[in-house]
Amino acid sequence: MLNRSEQVALIARIPLFAGLPDSELMHLADTLQPCEFDPGELLIREGESDEHFYILLEGEAEVIKALGTSDERQLAIRPEGTLFGEMSLFDPQGSHTASVRAHTVALTLEMTRQDFNRLLHRYPSLAYDMVRQMSLRLEDTENTTILDLREKNQQLTTAYQDLKAAQEQLLIKERLERELAIARQIQESILPDSLPLLEGFDIAALTIPARAVGGDYYDFIPINRHRFGLVIGDACDKGIPAALFINLTNSLVHIEAPRNPSPEACLQLVNHHLIEMSHSGMFVTLLYGILDISGSFDYCRAGHPYPIVLDSHMQLVEAVSSPGMPLGIDESIELDAQTVVIPTGGLIVMYSDGLSEALDGSDSQYGVERLRNALLTIGHLPAAQICSMIWKEVQEFVGEQPQSDDFTIVVIKRSPGGH
Repeated sequence: MLNRSEQVALIARIPLFAGLPDSELMHLADTLQPCEFDPGELLIREGESDEHFYILLEGEAEVIKALGTSDERQLAIRPEGTLFGEMSLFDPQGSHTASVRAHTVALTLEMTRQDFNRLLHRYPSLAYDMVRQMSLRLEDTENTTILDLREKNQQLTTAYQDLKAAQEQLLIKERLERELAIARQIQESILPDSLPLLEGFDIAALTIPARAVGGDYYDFIPINRHRFGLVIGDACDKGIPAALFINLTNSLVHIEAPRNPSPEACLQLVNHHLIEMSHSGMFVTLLYGILDISGSFDYCRAGHPYPIVLDSHMQLVEAVSSPGMPLGIDESIELDAQTVVIPTGGLIVMYSDGLSEALDGSDSQYGVERLRNALLTIGHLPAAQICSMIWKEVQEFVGEQPQSDDFTIVVIKRSPGGH
């Protein structure tokens, strides 16, 4: 068995833990259970579920499908630094889709769900790092799968071998779909579980991703019983890369919002962090504002569509505006900081461009004007009903065309007897 300093050195080489301080690495070495497996010994059995996962410190392990049957086949041999069984952290009801067996003498650390939850509590960014590693692994597997499928399609005359290879590809596809579903669960986890309660206001929101994992999101940030923060964002891409970028952006907003009462100062700092932390070339449009019980809404717009404010007669309330640049493009950006007051009996609507730029069969956009006209007709309805009816109208406008962008809308109505 390795001594403590050797364990710490090996843990530090694992990509997921590489950024942890020495004190945390030593804590992990002290608390995680070391396990040694001889060649041929099982770490994980297909069809079973566990409350822990393994971190391979030394040696190699093989991933096997249908172990012990006539269909048994080796899918991969994984080196040190690999995590096995980590999917159980995100899908505790699920079972392992393959077995893992020591290929050489394998030295591992066992981390329980409780250990991992405590570590996430101390270092929340580890969740982002884990999803990023899953995404990179998913992308690598997907590219390999596509290349293999193209090659196999050219060799269909060798029926038996090609059929066997296709079966293996189906297994990989199952894993891809499973990991994509987990990525969507992670993306949906940043959406609020409930809507804020503010006396005199009716609040609703709806988001419909164009893919399994989208680039839109909204969130509410509690301040006190008289005020709350609201953020709505749209990443420049779709799928898992956009979801990861949105997760990073949301984390930064939640860090900076409590420190900065000014939405503009908050977004300036979020932009600074995105420039420093992300080198993907991605950017995000964002609108972050603070709503007061008086109806005053102080907001800052970073390239996001303008909010629509209507009075009690569903007439447009003209608002001052200026240009606003998306976050993540340049260190020096111009933002649009404004204050509007939601009239008593009126409402404010915020949305992503997946609503206003939805295309019909002739490539015509749904447009802001059509949205305003719809609100004139349905603006008297409850906020949740407005959200669902706007989504229904956009679907009817698009017709048979596939959804090309994520759809997000947030509606806040102020009661006629509001403060």
